[in-house]
Amino acid sequence: MSILWEKSGAWRWIVRMTRDSKPFFLTFATLCGVVPGVIGYGVMQLTNTQNEQLETQLRKNARPESMMMGQVNKERLAEFLGELQRKEDTNDRYVAALRGETLTRNPYVRIQPIPKPSHSEADKDLKADKDSKSQ
Repeated sequence: MSILWEKSGAWRWIVRMTRDSKPFFLTFATLCGVVPGVIGYGVMQLTNTQNEQLETQLRKNARPESMMMGQVNKERLAEFLGELQRKEDTNDRYVAALRGETLTRNPYVRIQPIPKPSHSEADKDLKADKDSKSQ
């Protein structure tokens, strides 16, 4: 691949100009950053649709688990933002997350471990999945 750059007259000219001219270097570096940024922004604007009808259809077809997780995440975010507004100490959240634990909604029992799934519950889930696939 380096052969393409080493043999190209245009590449050698760019290297020579950036070495010899600070304004050319700054212009070239700015173009290398701004042009891809503008192109990326344009692509994002073209592909981002704010179609309410499409959004309604996607929400209608969503699985119940997805809807439930969305609601849970919304509640957790609201709780976290409320703690930040009240300027409560939130360092225990990070400590709990590092230990694989989660915080409860009970203010007196802030930290509880994540329950380990028992084998009987896992077997029930596995059987339910097999039954739903066979139907």
